[in-house]
Amino acid sequence: MDEARLNEFMGKLVNDMGGAAMLANVIVGEELGLYRAMADSQPISPETLAEKTTCNPRLVREWLSAHAASGYMEHHDGKFRLPEEQALALAKEDSPVYVAGGLGVVASFFHDKDKLVKAMRGNGALSWGDHHPCMFTGTERFFRPGYKGHLIAEWLPALDGVVAKLEAGAKVADIGCGHGASTVIMAQAYPNSRFVGFDYHAPSITVATQRAEEGGVSSRARFFQGTAKSYPGDDYDLICYFDCLHDMGDPVGAAKHAFESLKDDGTVLLVEPFANDTLDENITPVGRLFYAASTFICTPNSLSQEVGLGLGAQAGESRLRKVFTEAGFKHFRRATQTPFNLILEARK
Repeated sequence: MDEARLNEFMGKLVNDMGGAAMLANVIVGEELGLYRAMADSQPISPETLAEKTTCNPRLVREWLSAHAASGYMEHHDGKFRLPEEQALALAKEDSPVYVAGGLGVVASFFHDKDKLVKAMRGNGALSWGDHHPCMFTGTERFFRPGYKGHLIAEWLPALDGVVAKLEAGAKVADIGCGHGASTVIMAQAYPNSRFVGFDYHAPSITVATQRAEEGGVSSRARFFQGTAKSYPGDDYDLICYFDCLHDMGDPVGAAKHAFESLKDDGTVLLVEPFANDTLDENITPVGRLFYAASTFICTPNSLSQEVGLGLGAQAGESRLRKVFTEAGFKHFRRATQTPFNLILEARK
């Protein structure tokens, strides 16, 4: 046995245990409004923070101490400070790097542990709709900041001729729309276009409809229950898949239906988790996160459906290109990327 190697691994494991415990503390802090109460980046005592948020002062002190020990906050003379950079990730929901609200996804892993154990001992299937409810709200809050930060400013302009169509008035389908975050953002930006979101999960369609009303776009963004292989229409200018194609049991069938549903000069916008084409290339912090999430969410959901291709969240550009080539598309390219997403374009 290599004792140095053992000690190195134990150090990694202890670090991960602390990280997991801290994420639970982040979820609590977000729900209680503790970060929002510190968003001005001014030093604050545990007692003052507890008073501002009507929380127990002793528990607030312990919570703050965990953050100081983790490097999430600064500590000096009995007061704690949330620096501006950390506030962007933990306190400011309009920030493109806000993550605190999306950690409900991580919480669902623990709620759903027994379901995954059963799936791993069986046929691998765990349907999206069978997850704990915090999965659905967490997914919306995890992806929405990135969509708000990049979709209108960068991703759509990276597609050939699509923005001009949207400005003039286009027909758009958002497949696997979930709670409708991407659909509403596009509808708010392009008032001359009409948007329709489809998702097979009925409770998500209910929430998406509510989000459109709250966002003032219910007259031009509508939502319906439907699968990626059966939604109606054959004259779409743009069909979008936001972080969902790899979750589908039959992504080739979904892409074929998109091919049939597009106008001849239409475009598919495919947004997928960032991945290179091999495991060795994906041994990165981002790859680690997405493989772990895919074990609980993406792959078992695909295995719960017909075909059960099981692409997983780290499919990579080459594998995704093969899906669209098999579906009949002649043009497929990487339009742009972020550290967390591949933005791909497919055309007939």
